[in-house]
Amino acid sequence: MSTATLTSKGQITIPVEVRNNLKVDPGDRGEFVLIAPGRYEFMAANSEVSALKGMFGPATKVV
Repeated sequence: MSTATLTSKGQITIPVEVRNNLKVDPGDRGEFVLIAPGRYEFMAANSEVSALKGMFGPATKVV
């Protein structure tokens, strides 16, 4: 289990093993998602929007 410390400026350093697992690099963005009261999940938000293409099957209308 990895741990991090919150600085007085509200910053944390994500441990290297977690960064490698999430495939995040300096400058990448992340999202904190509320899972339950007092529990959050951090998700890397570094995918390109084009990666979503075809996620819901073929388009029914041309846009």
